[in-house]
Amino acid sequence: MDTFDWKLTIKANIIMLKMVGLWPAGDETYKFNIYTLYTTVSILAFVYGHNFFQAFNIIFILDDIEALTATIFVLLTDMLAIMKSYYLIQNIKIIKQLMVTLNSEMFQPKNLRQKDMIEPSLNSWKMVYTVFSSMAYSTLFFWGTFPFLDNLVQQHQLPFLAWYPWNAKVSPLYEITYAYQMASVSFICILNLNIDTLIAALNMYTGAQCDILCDDLRHIHEFADINARLKSCVRHHKAILKFAENSNQFFNWIVLVQFFVSAVSIGMTMFQLTVVAAFSSQFYSSLFYVSAVVVEIFMYCWYGNEVEIKSSNIPYAVFESDWTETSLEVQKHIVFFILRCQKPIKLSALNLFYLTLDTFMTIMRTSWSYFAILHQVSEK
Repeated sequence: MDTFDWKLTIKANIIMLKMVGLWPAGDETYKFNIYTLYTTVSILAFVYGHNFFQAFNIIFILDDIEALTATIFVLLTDMLAIMKSYYLIQNIKIIKQLMVTLNSEMFQPKNLRQKDMIEPSLNSWKMVYTVFSSMAYSTLFFWGTFPFLDNLVQQHQLPFLAWYPWNAKVSPLYEITYAYQMASVSFICILNLNIDTLIAALNMYTGAQCDILCDDLRHIHEFADINARLKSCVRHHKAILKFAENSNQFFNWIVLVQFFVSAVSIGMTMFQLTVVAAFSSQFYSSLFYVSAVVVEIFMYCWYGNEVEIKSSNIPYAVFESDWTETSLEVQKHIVFFILRCQKPIKLSALNLFYLTLDTFMTIMRTSWSYFAILHQVSEK
């Protein structure tokens, strides 16, 4: 059977990360070259620069709750891009090694049955990527066009509230600042979107490997040398555990902060939906934004939950094989393997929150609490 290319599924993801300077060519890491210079300049100009101008402006709007919430819910997401880019660059060597491991012989599907088995997982990730991208880019569109659609261009209204050391209310500085804001937010949007979906892809791959291992165990009696095949399954299980551990090491802090930021952002965005004009471009931008954030955290929790469920099926997969006809030595090894696999793989955020659907529901309830508080304060 032809070699299965796992990276082909996330090809679009890798291309977009290359575009924003976060994916060096091939299996290489960052070196002293033009690409590293491009990465440094781009992140400093579009991520750090835009965040600074927005954050500094908070000093001038502290007494305006509507302007403050309108700034903070966007600023939190923008600032999170700093953290995500930092941890991706710091762990790029680990991530590139994970890509090499994925295409190794051990992680390859052994037959057409296994290829068909993992296809739904790969397709589900593609669907999530498409939905998440559509919501993110729709939000970007309405953010960028609301001054035009709401007839605010003549007042020199910018897409985002920010302070600049120049007068952004006069031409051509207004047009230059407008273009800078949109370039920065587009850069940040691509960065956040593709790092989030990369994390989801790593978790999806972990779950798919658990599916392959389960299938190997169910059909282990079909091999002539069952003992050798069982040892191969043990090595595969160890490799899956290592893959999951390295993946978790990369996104530990990202997921932890993302959960807190998402809870606050959803609450503030829902509040914004109650204060902006209904069915205006600002209304639609907030609606698509909150939808994108919900999909974002659901994506983390869903694939983390899938890993836990699929890894918990491993010890049961052995019993689905015809193990009773094997030798006593093989049966002892099977029992030993089952005992090692009793603990499922649990992906977490620094062991404080597990990536499960229960965590997703907790975040949604917390977001509603933030919205209720803001609504009450606004009414008073």
